[in-house]
Amino acid sequence: METARMPRLGGAITALVTPFRHDGLDRPALRALAEWQILSGVDGLTVCSTTGEGSTLSPQERAEVIDLVIRSAAGRVPVIAATGTNSTDSTIALTREAEALGAAAALVTVPYYSKPGQKGIVHHFEQVAAAGGLPVIVDHAPAQTASDLSTETLGRLAAIPGIFGIRDTTGDIARFVGLSAILRQRFRFFSGHDPSALAFTIAGGDGMISSGANVVPRLFTSMQQAARAGNLLAAHSLQDRLLPLISALGPEGDPARIKHALRLMRGLEVELRLPLVAVEPELCSAIGEALAPFLDESSARKALSL
Repeated sequence: METARMPRLGGAITALVTPFRHDGLDRPALRALAEWQILSGVDGLTVCSTTGEGSTLSPQERAEVIDLVIRSAAGRVPVIAATGTNSTDSTIALTREAEALGAAAALVTVPYYSKPGQKGIVHHFEQVAAAGGLPVIVDHAPAQTASDLSTETLGRLAAIPGIFGIRDTTGDIARFVGLSAILRQRFRFFSGHDPSALAFTIAGGDGMISSGANVVPRLFTSMQQAARAGNLLAAHSLQDRLLPLISALGPEGDPARIKHALRLMRGLEVELRLPLVAVEPELCSAIGEALAPFLDESSARKALSL
């Protein structure tokens, strides 16, 4: 893959939730959510990720979500499709489909559950990158996959032309800072851990693929913009405002919590697919309290009463 074909991704990229209604896609809600995100200034959208409950989508629904968001974006922001599974063949098929639909890049998880080992991980990404034309962002989420990427494996992935970036959900800034200059220059690095995303950017990261940005996209975008412009005072001030909400939503953005917050913020239906279930009442209260500063007075009172 030629370097010139790689997208210029960075800043605040939202890992969109997938709205459901009566166990089907809520297409109007998805369109409205994508439009609101774009008008709020986000730098990109990611669909069908764990935040988007991608594993619960049927093949037809997955294709429709990708297509609908790409059409809604209309070239204003890049759309990244999460296509990773624990099967190399199915990951290749989903990545090819995302390419055909017009996605800018593929977010591909380190294979989960099967724990293939470092050699298997490298072969998996070699095959995925060789089989399709989409730039690949490796989704490094060891808490979910039970497979950690070693520094040596990152070096081997760097030799694969189609691997474009790394999304790191570990929150381990010291590990990122300790990477060689060659690796840091080779990949674009994105934080997938909202509590440490600002520190990640200040340390040299290229931005964040964020679940929390679903809820208050303009503030997440402003925080990243301030950090990238070197205005650290403003960036830290925005982070201080966001941290109570980030804490209530969870570091990796539980879809149930995100959807409850979006119910308070935008009236989104809180419909999930098993095995996810609605959040407990005490957590609803915590989310309402954390979200209250971002709501108007009547909405804040409603949030605190739910």
